[in-house]
Amino acid sequence: MLLAITLVTGLLSWGGSRLWNSVGTLPGVPTAAPIVLAIIAVVLAATAITLRARLRAQRERVPGAKGVDPLSAARSVVLGQASALVAALVTGVYGGMGVFLAACGTPSRAGTSRW
Repeated sequence: MLLAITLVTGLLSWGGSRLWNSVGTLPGVPTAAPIVLAIIAVVLAATAITLRARLRAQRERVPGAKGVDPLSAARSVVLGQASALVAALVTGVYGGMGVFLAACGTPSRAGTSRW
């Protein structure tokens, strides 16, 4: 499912890049975009590691281990699923633009490409 989303988004991004480049120049990537995505990834990794450790301690019946609130666990799962969908979309968009730029060279001469 995520691979299909990535591929479809990549194809649409590649086509959109070709169209956009034919009428002007491609937009740049904001500097903050990769930084924000990296921060979100770190928060998700920390949440997953903490939840996994608490579940393992609960499963092995370690004395004094904190239990996991079911609502909190469900929220973590939903956040992980939503983040996976966003990651598939972002990968497709950047991948499609990257393939376009790699095939055409620089955006300024992309209009003279063989594509």
